[in-house]
Amino acid sequence: MTVDDISAGLRLKEKAGWNQLEVDWKRLLDLQPDGAYLAEWDGRPVGTVTSCRFGAVAWVAMMLVDPEFRGRGIGRSLMNQALNDLDARGVRTVRLDATPLGRPLYESLGFVAEATIVRFGGILPAAEEGPGPVEGPSDPPIDELIAFDEGVTGTDRGRLLRRLVEEYPDSLRLILEGGRVDGYLLARPGARARQIGPCLAGSRAGPMLFADARRRYAGESVYLDIPDDHANASGLAASWGLTPLRTLTRMSRGPKVVERLDLIWASAGPEKG
Repeated sequence: MTVDDISAGLRLKEKAGWNQLEVDWKRLLDLQPDGAYLAEWDGRPVGTVTSCRFGAVAWVAMMLVDPEFRGRGIGRSLMNQALNDLDARGVRTVRLDATPLGRPLYESLGFVAEATIVRFGGILPAAEEGPGPVEGPSDPPIDELIAFDEGVTGTDRGRLLRRLVEEYPDSLRLILEGGRVDGYLLARPGARARQIGPCLAGSRAGPMLFADARRRYAGESVYLDIPDDHANASGLAASWGLTPLRTLTRMSRGPKVVERLDLIWASAGPEKG
């Protein structure tokens, strides 16, 4: 798949009702230009899949098949193409967030369920009394932010985080504790709602970052993808009137990556966890 195929990807994601914009496809292709694949049927684009390598860990996303062409093995062919390439490159663990529709295919390819991610959505209400605003850093310590993220996710996602900060610098909020990163939040626009996340934080920083995001994006339609077991994050989202819209199953193939779900207040979205 190349940038010339983005229009096909946008058409497929619209049929699926997903939230990505053209800039999201461009980011996926820029981060891993040799990791995206397009399926054609009689010359017609009918499916996509992307992968991104973070050292020994890779993330698979944008597994889309045109509804008119499902049941013909297209999704399996795309996944096999991506997995064979990742295996050949020495990737040990492949991860993804599966929709209920895609989960049976992934299970048949050796993926196992690890966690449930719940998408909360709705219109953010005006902020009430709570923690004060968090200032956006003028010179963010990106290396420290990346190290903090790796400590939580077990994956060096530096390339992704640098790109998101470059694209949406005004969305970044960072909280330091004793000179060390205790939490951060990023957000980006979407076709249907603003995606709030990633937000990784400790128990003190998390509520502050969530409250600040509510203040900044009040009145907007938003999505937050929250681990099902994170009661504090889920409770805040529900208290704002946001409702569960769908669930995703976080799955992996290969050695388990140790991830601190208790510190993931909102994921980066299905594309990169």
